[in-house]
Amino acid sequence: MQIQGNEILLEETVLLVSETDAKGVIVYADDSFVQYSEYTLDELIGQHHNIIRHADMPKEAFKDLWSTIQSGKVWQGFVKNRTKSGKFYWVYATIFPFGKDHYLSVRKMPSREEVAKYEALYKQMKAQER
Repeated sequence: MQIQGNEILLEETVLLVSETDAKGVIVYADDSFVQYSEYTLDELIGQHHNIIRHADMPKEAFKDLWSTIQSGKVWQGFVKNRTKSGKFYWVYATIFPFGKDHYLSVRKMPSREEVAKYEALYKQMKAQER
């Protein structure tokens, strides 16, 4: 794990995996997700997935995410997450329906070019929310 200032950079080979119920409550988190989030497994299980939502993320991104997965489709996109200590990390997430009324999220390291692009886009989207 590499840290630059307040940003934690995912390792290229790491996948972060979690499962939520239909309301977004975490029912499973793998060791990598636990490590990068800085929460313990006990702190994550039973909490809404937005426990790691970074304030820089626009509401519209999550509206699109939920609309897509609740319709039974796979959602893919870039997400900035907040750690327990207030650091952050970017992921490229793939979220899909799993079993009955559950969703599985698999996240990996995005390229720095993608992070720069989505950081600028999300900043614009957040400004429009105000």
